[in-house]
Amino acid sequence: MIVTIDGPAGAGKSSIARDAAERLGFEFLDTGALYRAMTLAAIRAQVDFQNDTEIIDFSESVQIQWDGDRVLLGGEDVSEQIRTPPVTDAIRFLADLPQIRERLSQIQREIAVGRDMVTEGRDQGTEVFTDAQCKIFLTASPEERAKRRHQQLSAMGRPLPLEEILKAQNQRDEEDRIRPMGALRPAEDATVIDSDGMTSEEVLEQVLRTVREIQKGDPTH
Repeated sequence: MIVTIDGPAGAGKSSIARDAAERLGFEFLDTGALYRAMTLAAIRAQVDFQNDTEIIDFSESVQIQWDGDRVLLGGEDVSEQIRTPPVTDAIRFLADLPQIRERLSQIQREIAVGRDMVTEGRDQGTEVFTDAQCKIFLTASPEERAKRRHQQLSAMGRPLPLEEILKAQNQRDEEDRIRPMGALRPAEDATVIDSDGMTSEEVLEQVLRTVREIQKGDPTH
């Protein structure tokens, strides 16, 4: 069974998806890690990030595998290397290229074959796993999401003005909505969960209820 959790930045998708996978006994597919692995490969090969054609041609030869919580690049465990600042800074050059998104979407589909998985992102239910049995769109108001991010950064000792966070978030929301591929929108058959005023545990319980209701109607699960 595939469970997709999509939604805007700051909605809490990653933590909810991980927790839901653990509670359900499913695997969690970190799609962002796959984009990071592709970016790391391009950095190592000294690909010109200003040349879309070069990036696309190079991506065809990259071998990425998913092994539980590990990401393998040509058989090498790069789970730690993909979290470094150079990768974070360069990922944007690949993430919006339709050809790269389609290749990585296909890799995600191949990984999920025959497995129970929870996956999260921006277009998991609308473009990557269009036949997923359970699709969830997790959202919250811009103010609520900015407030959560503000609290998160403050706890990390990196406080930013709330207004600055909200402005940047609104800009990203707009960019995500108008992307030519992977645009942010709920799938037509998605269950929309607005988490305003809810604790993370309450959101998790609602996600689990949604999944279990669908499992009841599917005798194979």
